[in-house]
Amino acid sequence: MLIPGLEGARPDQLMPEARSVGPDGELFLVFPADSPAVRAATHAQDDELAAVLEITDVAPVSVPNRIRGRAWISGWLTSCPGVTEPGRMLLRLEVGEVCVDDLWGASGVEPEDFARSCADPLVDHEAELLQHLHSAHGDQVRGLWGLLGERDGCAGAEGAGAGGRAARETGAAAVPVALDRFGLRVRFTRARGGGSAADRSFDARFEFPEPVRDIAELRHAMHTLFEAAAG
Repeated sequence: MLIPGLEGARPDQLMPEARSVGPDGELFLVFPADSPAVRAATHAQDDELAAVLEITDVAPVSVPNRIRGRAWISGWLTSCPGVTEPGRMLLRLEVGEVCVDDLWGASGVEPEDFARSCADPLVDHEAELLQHLHSAHGDQVRGLWGLLGERDGCAGAEGAGAGGRAARETGAAAVPVALDRFGLRVRFTRARGGGSAADRSFDARFEFPEPVRDIAELRHAMHTLFEAAAG
C-alpha cells in the first residue's frame, strides 16, 4: 500500500494481512494495530487519508514471468476501531479510482462498476484446477495449439488436429496459467533447436461459448474445447 508521508516505512509494514470487499464496494483491510498505516489513518485530519492499494495477480503455476496483471485501487482510508480481534485494526478504503493492467492492456474501472462486480465462481479452485489440467490433461492442453489457426503457422489447411500434432512433434510446451468463468489462458513455448535462448513463448486465450457458473459447467466447456482441438 502507498500512503503519502510513509515512504520510509518497510513494504511489509504497509501490506494488509487480509482484505475483503464490502457491500458498497469499499475495501476492508486488516493491519497489525501498531502498523504505520493504522497510526496514519487514526491521526489523519478530517478522518481521511489518501492511499493506493496495489494488487499483483501471480499465476499459481511454475512458469517464467508469473505476473498475470496488476491493479491499483486509490481512495481514502479511515479506521474502524473495535471491529476486529485484539492486536489488529480494521481500515476502510473508500474507492475513488481503479486501474487494471493485464493481458488485454491498461484500463480504468469506475467505482460504481467495481461495487457491482462479483467474485469469479472459479476463484477458490483456480490453482488446483490449473495444476490438474497441467498434470492430468497435458496432451490435450498442448493440443489447443491447433485452434490458433495461422497465428503460429502450425495449423493450416490440414485442420485443427494438425496443429495439435505439430505442437507435439516440435516439442512445444503448454502450461495453463489462468482460468476463469470466461475461458482458459495457456502459455505456449516452442523450442527452436538452439537451446532456451531461441525458445519463443506466447500466451493464448481460449474463450468458452458461455460463461460457466460452476465446476460441472466448466467440465462441459473444457470437453467442448478439447474436442474442437482434436477435430
